[in-house]
Amino acid sequence: MRVLITGGGGMIGARLATRIARHGAVADRRVASMVLADLTTPVAPEADFPITAMAADLTQAEGRAAALSDAPDLIFNLAAVVSGAAEADFDLGYAVNLEATAAFLNDIRALGASPIVVSTSSVAAFGGDLPDVVPDTHCLTPQNSYGTQKAMGELLQADHTRRGHLDGRCVRLPTISVRPGRPNAAASSFMSGIIREPLAGQEAPLPVDPALKVWIASPDCAVDTLLHAAGLPKGALGPGAVVSGRGLSVSVAEMLDALERAAGAEARALVRAEPDPVVADIVGGWPKAFACTLAEDLRFPIDDGIDAIIAAHMRETARA
Repeated sequence: MRVLITGGGGMIGARLATRIARHGAVADRRVASMVLADLTTPVAPEADFPITAMAADLTQAEGRAAALSDAPDLIFNLAAVVSGAAEADFDLGYAVNLEATAAFLNDIRALGASPIVVSTSSVAAFGGDLPDVVPDTHCLTPQNSYGTQKAMGELLQADHTRRGHLDGRCVRLPTISVRPGRPNAAASSFMSGIIREPLAGQEAPLPVDPALKVWIASPDCAVDTLLHAAGLPKGALGPGAVVSGRGLSVSVAEMLDALERAAGAEARALVRAEPDPVVADIVGGWPKAFACTLAEDLRFPIDDGIDAIIAAHMRETARA
C-alpha cells in the first residue's frame, strides 16, 4: 500500500507519519512507500520502507500533481489553514481550506483508482443555537469562516465518495490538547497553552471565561482516530461519509484543576486572565459535547480523562 500524508509537517501529520513508520502497516495492510507533503519539506521518520518528503503547495496544480505522483492507495488529507488564521484572512482560508480541497479531490478523481481518503473536519462546522450534547444528525450551522470551509469540504468529499471517485472518511476531530511545541494561530490554541506553558514554567494567557466547556482529545487519540477511520470497511460511515470523533467535554476550570493536581498551585498561578473577545466569540460558539453514537458503535478510541492527557504530555516532554 502506498500512503500520502498532506500536511505531513504539521503536529498531527508528523505524529501520524512516525506511527505508520514504526508499525509499517495501516489496518494490517503493509506499507510499501509513503509521501509526506507540506508547504515546507517535512522531516521524514526512519522506516523500513521508502519515505519521500517534499514541499508541495496544494493551492497550485503542480504541487498537487507532485503529491499524487506516487498514485497513493491511502491519503490522509490534513493540509489546512487553522481557525484563527482563516477568520483573520478570508481569502487565504478559502484558498486553502475550500478551493485547494476541491481541486485536490478532482485531481484524486482523475487518478481513476478510488483511493481511501481520510480527511479532517472540525467541531467548528457546528455553531449557533446548539443542544448541550450535539447528536450525529444535527445540521451544520457554522458561525465562522473556518467552520464554513470545513463544512463545505465535508460535503464535497461525500459527493466524490457517492460517485465512486474515492472512498472518503471524514473525521470531525475535537480540539487537540495538549499540543506540544509553540502556540499557533488557531483560536483554540489557548486550550493547549494553559497546560503546556505552565508545565514549562512559563506564563499563559487565558482569553475566555474559565466556565467555558470545550470538547478536546489528545494528539495520540487524534492519530488513533485517523488510523481507525482508515481501517473501516467501505461505507461504514454512511452516506455522509463523516463521523464526529470521540472526545472529552471539560470546562477550562476543570483543565486548570487537573493542571494543579499534576504540577501544583504554582503552575496554575502562571495562567493569567487576558480576555480576548474575538477568541471568546469563535470558540464560545463551538459545541461543548457530542453524542458520538456512530463513533461509539464503530469503536473509535477515546482518552481516559483530562488527567491522563496531561500525564501523557508530561511524559512526552520529559523524553524530548
